[in-house]
Amino acid sequence: MEVLQTQDFTLCPKFEKAFTILGKKWNGLILDVLVEDGPQRFVDLANKIPDVSDRVLVERLKELASEGILVKHQNLYSLTDKGIDLENSLISVKQWSEKWITEAECS
Repeated sequence: MEVLQTQDFTLCPKFEKAFTILGKKWNGLILDVLVEDGPQRFVDLANKIPDVSDRVLVERLKELASEGILVKHQNLYSLTDKGIDLENSLISVKQWSEKWITEAECS
């Protein structure tokens, strides 16, 4: 009989931090709009993500700005280089969702 050795598993702090940021509700959708449509005014983001309240949208935008993922300049929110680097990750998540999430699960 073969004995399997177990190793202690430890989460990578950087990976954990990334999911803390990206896993927060609405952040992925905010990033997706900015990746797809470029710099946006607050009202445009709010219109494109209609289910998020203005208060929560403001909070998320501030959090993403504090993480260096986006900036606000002359009333436009745009991605920094750090935010632009998330594009391929967002594409991968979209591809995964198209393959594995059914329409029924979205309602």
